[in-house]
Amino acid sequence: MAIQENLYPQDLEIIRPGTTQRDETNITAKPRTQVLAHIALVVLSILFIIPFFWMVTGSLKINTQLSAFPIVWFPDPITLEHYIYGLQAVPFGLYVLNTLTICLFAVIGAVFSCSFVAYGLARIDWPLRTPLFIIILATTMIPFYVTMVPLFTLFKTWGWVNTYLPLIIPTYCGVPIYIFLLRQFFMTIPKELSEAARIDGANELAIYWRVILPLAKPALATVALFQFLGSWSDFLGPLIYLSDSQRYTVSLGLSFFQGQYSTEFGALMAASTVMLIPVIILFFFAQKTFIQGITLTGVKG
Repeated sequence: MAIQENLYPQDLEIIRPGTTQRDETNITAKPRTQVLAHIALVVLSILFIIPFFWMVTGSLKINTQLSAFPIVWFPDPITLEHYIYGLQAVPFGLYVLNTLTICLFAVIGAVFSCSFVAYGLARIDWPLRTPLFIIILATTMIPFYVTMVPLFTLFKTWGWVNTYLPLIIPTYCGVPIYIFLLRQFFMTIPKELSEAARIDGANELAIYWRVILPLAKPALATVALFQFLGSWSDFLGPLIYLSDSQRYTVSLGLSFFQGQYSTEFGALMAASTVMLIPVIILFFFAQKTFIQGITLTGVKG
């Protein structure tokens, strides 16, 4: 019986017991799976990019090309008339400022309120914290349409209608999905760090502020980005609570281009493209931190 020489540990995984023939199926299965996965990702990426591409190119086309058949994919000639008309017909500068104001205060409220609640659920041992966490998660299954009328009645009683308070204050009461993300991240931080801080005389508030938050920057950035995107693109909330056109947000401003009998698609696409610029810039600079936050937020505990 011949003795096989130079047998390495990695070879043992692909040799059948009692034989010296390599299992070619195991060797080729993984590359094939990777190729199929990459093909699927490329196809999905193209499907997601097509609407964005159509919007950007449509904002640069003349009106006859927008409804032409067969479809005109590239503008010829390129025109900026839709951008000029859109910015002149609607005070988008004011709407952008209004939207940024809402986003700023909503992000601050979501980050601090959710991180504070998540710290109590993840780092402090107290009775009924698990049942309370389950109840918080259960509230995510309640659609907004169920609470829409009661919330409007409540805010109207308080005199908050036609103000930004109904769009900002709820974020200071905690957002369940953000609490879940931050709790899972906080549970991955070694408890020895908190114990060392307690030995040095730090209380829970000091541990939360000086130890946990600096280590949770990726998760906090993820929450901030999600909240910014939610507030920036929110249409139903401003539509319900805002009646003064001077307080409108960008999403409400886009509705001016949609009439009862016709829609100005060129101006609508141009305004939508401008609306996406802050989001693209924000994600471009925060993508590394965002990906870290998603990757490091495990499902522990």
